[in-house]
Order: sequence, then structure tokens, then C-alpha cells
Amino acid sequence: MNFIGLCYCTIFHFQLFLMRRFLPIFLLFAFLKPVQTKAQFESFKDSVVQLYGIVMTADSLKGLESVSVVVKGQNRGTVTNDRGVFSIVVLKGDEIEFSSIGYKSKSIFVPKDLPGNQQSVIQLMVNDTVYLPATIIKARPTRAQFERDFLNNPVPDDNIAVARKNNDAATRRLLVANMPLDGREASSQFLRQASTKAYYAGQVPPQNIFNPFAWAEFIKAWKRGDFKKRSYSTSPSSSSTAPSTTPTPNDIYKPKHAP
Repeated sequence: MNFIGLCYCTIFHFQLFLMRRFLPIFLLFAFLKPVQTKAQFESFKDSVVQLYGIVMTADSLKGLESVSVVVKGQNRGTVTNDRGVFSIVVLKGDEIEFSSIGYKSKSIFVPKDLPGNQQSVIQLMVNDTVYLPATIIKARPTRAQFERDFLNNPVPDDNIAVARKNNDAATRRLLVANMPLDGREASSQFLRQASTKAYYAGQVPPQNIFNPFAWAEFIKAWKRGDFKKRSYSTSPSSSSTAPSTTPTPNDIYKPKHAP
């Protein structure tokens, strides 16, 4: 008990020492912090400027509406009303850009040593002239040349012609061959593969290459031309994406118990 009491006494004296040592510093910091915060607020308040004015055309001195008034580098701004009047809050030293379609952009700076917190502006916008390359229109020398050029001019396909091209047999076969499986077809294929694997679990699956019935079905399909119908040679670029046409007896004959 004496040892525990000695420990408590030592801790108490150490805490008292810390309070005597750092309490004045803490009180001084607590006293100066509001003063510093107030000074920063006053400095920020003094730097805020209410910028207002009117934007007019330089030639007719008419109010220009929908002019963008943007503070550069801060992604904020405003637009003028139907009379060209605007008002925005900025900071001293900010760069203000005035821009409008058909007029040259103008930029102004808010003075850093501006007395007070208000500034009025009358901004004149100058027309922006854009020079396009010249276009020369000439008549056809003769009627025969006009008829020749008119008849030989390729006419783009309309919606009906495009629909007919997209619905012909070759295009539809190519789309079916390259179209990926949807969720239902993919799950059905997975279940069939799992069923076949479970059916032949523990034994070797039959090889139809040695099955005479498979060869008979293969020869019948070859005579019917089933493999010719599977060739999709609509364009040279589609030859790489078309499915292989090399037949095997496994492609024709499947055991009846296999799903």
C-alpha cells in the first residue's frame, strides 16, 4: 500500500508541475487565438469586392445580354441580363474575363490596392470578324455535261435501302455467327456441358470417329450440303471472324442420351 501511495503522490506532483509549467502558455494561446482569427477575418473581409457594371457594344453602346463574366482560374462567374447589367463578388487581384459569341474577349484586373469594397465597370465589346475561305460558284458549260454529272453523282442510300442491306441473308448469317451469347443461352450451354461431364464421370467419353452411325450421318449431311450453308464469305474482312467450316463426324452425330 505504501508503494502504491508513493506512486499516486508522484503522479500528482508531476501533473501539478505540468500545470504550473504549461498553464500560462495555454492561457496565452487561448487569448491570442481569437485575436488572430479576427485579424484574418478582417483581412479577408477587406479583400472581398462587389464588382458590378454594364457590358455594351462598342459601336452602338447598347446593352449586351448573355455575356459570360468569369473569374479566371476559379470556375465561377455570372452572365449579364437582358440590359447588359451584371454583379459578382470577387477578390482584390482577381482577373475577370468577359466573353460572348461574335465579340472579342476582354479581361480586366481588380486592383489589389482598391479602396473600399465596391467597384463599377463599363465594359465595351468589339465585334469579332471571322474570315472564311472564298467559295466560287460556277455554272456548267453545257446541258449535256450537267446531265452527265447529275446522273453519275452517287446518291447515298436512304433508310429503306440501308434496312434492306442489313436484312439480307448473308448479313443476317454473319451477325448470327458473330453475336455473343446472352445470359440465357450462356447458362443453358454451361448446364449442358456440366450434364455431359456428369454423365460420363468415371469413364472415357465415346469417340464418334470410330462410330459407323456417326460416319453415316456425316456422309448424309455432306451430300445435303449442310456444311456449305455454314460458310459466311460476304466480305474479305469477315473471313477471319467466320466460324470454321472443316466438318468432323463429332459435329453431326451425338448420342441420344447426351443433352
